[in-house]
Amino acid sequence: MDAFLRRLGLRSPIVQAPMAGVSTPAMAAAVSNAGALGSLGVGAADAEGARRMIRDTRALTDRAFNVNLFCHTPAAADPAREARWLAWLAPRFRELGAEPPRALREICRSFVDDPAMLAMLLEERPAVVSFHFGLPPAPVISALKRAGSALLATATSLREARASEAAGVDAIVAQGSEAGGHRGAFDPADDDELGTFALVRLLARSTQLPVIAAGGIMDGAGIAAALALGAQAAQLGTAFVACPESAIDEGFRRALLDPAARTTVTASISGRKARGLRNRFTALDGDAARPPVPDYPIAYDAGKALHAAAKARGEHGYGAWWAGQAAPVARALPAAELVRELEAELDAALRGLAERLDTRGR
Repeated sequence: MDAFLRRLGLRSPIVQAPMAGVSTPAMAAAVSNAGALGSLGVGAADAEGARRMIRDTRALTDRAFNVNLFCHTPAAADPAREARWLAWLAPRFRELGAEPPRALREICRSFVDDPAMLAMLLEERPAVVSFHFGLPPAPVISALKRAGSALLATATSLREARASEAAGVDAIVAQGSEAGGHRGAFDPADDDELGTFALVRLLARSTQLPVIAAGGIMDGAGIAAALALGAQAAQLGTAFVACPESAIDEGFRRALLDPAARTTVTASISGRKARGLRNRFTALDGDAARPPVPDYPIAYDAGKALHAAAKARGEHGYGAWWAGQAAPVARALPAAELVRELEAELDAALRGLAERLDTRGR
């Protein structure tokens, strides 16, 4: 087993993706107790909310788990652009018997500018801390390493991987374009949109750090393929969304488990590109009159308000249903049971590959 996995005491090369608003302490603990790496997405929480999530998880497991932060460039408020956005969304609110917000706000703070979150992490000392949308300043990385946390960073390109390596992180999450949720690109305007397999192979050949493959991986065969390409582990998000431990609502659950589920990439919901299930909100991308989207996460304030208004009327089609391209393969299994299934499928895939190679060598 790779030294990085041994450091964390992992039996399986499986990471449950940190999905803000979806993954829960119960999910993270179940995955970690099963021998994989569970994760918490705290990017949308404040420091005390994140602390509660960490402590709730520790009450359920004594094993390592990952705490994920958002490192986006803080939003630039533009009242005129935000007013145009709200005016464009207003007819959708009124269809639901609601009014749009009077103004929009930055609903979550970037970790690059959140000293309270850093202070909390240095006190709680989680075994793993990971970064999405970029990297925090060098002194923050140094402080977390001194506190004993292993550090992961999402990279969508070789440029980002090399920047992460130079910054001193311990492993890279190679996020392919198939992945559900927000693209982790440091600069949304400079995204190569590489697929998982191309990205994993590129990073495995060109960096010295362990690579964790992410994007479109839903079963043991996918994990085996990622390992064959040079990854040390695979991160699965959509595979865990339907678990009973997740925080999704029933509208999302029904849509995810629909065999005809399809995904698309949209920036309309949050202000940054993200892959999710097609619904009434993503369909708005086709409106030729759509004005420029406000910065992330200011646009998300409007997206969440529209979803809340819709749910109050029994309409679930305006949710942020983040999911990857292989969503139709999702299984509604308890998280620990899913880890065991993935391990069994991985073992079977590796045995099958070994047998095929042995046959060819005869």
